[in-house]
Amino acid sequence: MRERLFFLFFFFGLLLLKSSVWLMAAIVVLWALSFKVFVPLNKKVFKAFVLFNLGISVGYLIVCWFKEISPWEYLLYINLKVYAMTYFVFWFFGRVNIVAFVSFSPELSYLLTIALSQIYSYKKSFEDFVLAYRTRVIRRLRSRESLFIGRVFEFFFTKALQESKERALAMKARGFFD
Repeated sequence: MRERLFFLFFFFGLLLLKSSVWLMAAIVVLWALSFKVFVPLNKKVFKAFVLFNLGISVGYLIVCWFKEISPWEYLLYINLKVYAMTYFVFWFFGRVNIVAFVSFSPELSYLLTIALSQIYSYKKSFEDFVLAYRTRVIRRLRSRESLFIGRVFEFFFTKALQESKERALAMKARGFFD
C-alpha cells in the first residue's frame, strides 16, 4: 500500500510540475534516490528516451520552423518531463515487485500476467534465434545479419498477430470487453 501511494504521489507530482527548473530539481532527487544503480539505469532510460523523443522533438522542431516559433523552452520542458517520468518508472519498478503492486485488482493482475507471459515468451524466442544464428555463422557477416533481423522481425510480427487474436478471444470470453 505504501508503495502505491509513493508511486501515485511522485508520478502525479512529476505531471504537475510546470517549470523546467523544478523538473531538473526532481531529476536530481531521483538521481540521489537511485545513486547505487545510477549508471545502468541511466543507460536503460536513455535508450528508451532517445528512441521516443528523437522523433517527437524533430517533428516539433519542423513544425516550429514553419510557424517561426522558438521551440527551445518547450522542447527542454517536455524532454525533461519525459526523462524524469521514464527514470522514475524504471527505478520504481526495478525496486518493487510489479505483480504485488497491481494485486489490488484482479483484472490488472490478469492483464499483467498475460503481458508478462508474452514478454518472456518473446524474449525466449529471440534468445533462441540469436543462439541459432551464432551456431550457424562462423564469422559475422553484415549482409546475412540484415536478412536475419528481417526474418526475426517477420516471425515476431506474425506471432504477435496470431497471439493477439487468441488473447482477444480469451479476454472477450472472460468479459473484459464486448
